[in-house]
Amino acid sequence: MQPDSVLPIRITDPADPRIAGFVGVRERDLIGRQGAFIAEGTVVLRMLAEASRAGAFDALSLLILENRFAGLADLVARFPVDVPVHVADKAVFNAIAGFDMHRGVMALGRRRPPQRLADRLAALPAEALVLAACGLSNHDNVGSIFRNAAAFGVDTVVMDETCCDPLYRKALRVSVGAVLAVPYAREGSADEMIEALDAAGFALWGLSPRGATDLDAIPPAPRTALLVGTEGEGLPEALMRRIRTARIRQRPGLDSLNVATATGIALHRVASLNGRI
Repeated sequence: MQPDSVLPIRITDPADPRIAGFVGVRERDLIGRQGAFIAEGTVVLRMLAEASRAGAFDALSLLILENRFAGLADLVARFPVDVPVHVADKAVFNAIAGFDMHRGVMALGRRRPPQRLADRLAALPAEALVLAACGLSNHDNVGSIFRNAAAFGVDTVVMDETCCDPLYRKALRVSVGAVLAVPYAREGSADEMIEALDAAGFALWGLSPRGATDLDAIPPAPRTALLVGTEGEGLPEALMRRIRTARIRQRPGLDSLNVATATGIALHRVASLNGRI
């Protein structure tokens, strides 16, 4: 599609039903979007365009600040021709969003039916690196973890059902679109997740300040899964007794690192050990 072939739809009324999916962004963050999600910013929209072509996600519509449209022609051209592109002036744009949306570019997307955990693991190559998360409730941490996963070559992220949705607007923004690029499954209990990883032949390592092995002593393995637990409490003791555990050395005086920071350090180390970076 050529950029000059895009005919934007001008929106002058915040109540226009054609942009209903964008109305009250923060409120809809809380009450849900019936399977849809908001992507914001040019970097994340580029990732959504790529993910749409790959088949995991669909872009439903775009909303762009009118005075930015010409400068975003290349970005708009990355999306399929049947995705409607709406433009609005600043007053109308902010009235639609419900606050001053200074980025001036949003998309409404939807994830296609995801693979089940067993199918996701079965599709992995013989040599694979997995990040598993239990009980993560902070959207900033989830977004950062996906960004780390993308940076260090994680093949898939698996999350138990108590983890927050990585497609929540803030998590997606903090991940810089990595949630749209790194395959993931989010279902079942932590125990079910561990059993599935064990059955798929993964060497399981739980990260904890109480870990029995120094991170640097984790041996290379064709299939490695790193497990991280909820903010504050970390991995449950009962789960840690079932798997091997590793710790990140640090100076005394602080009980632990932020889970996203710890994940980045651990993934870098394990990815290096296994020749993935």
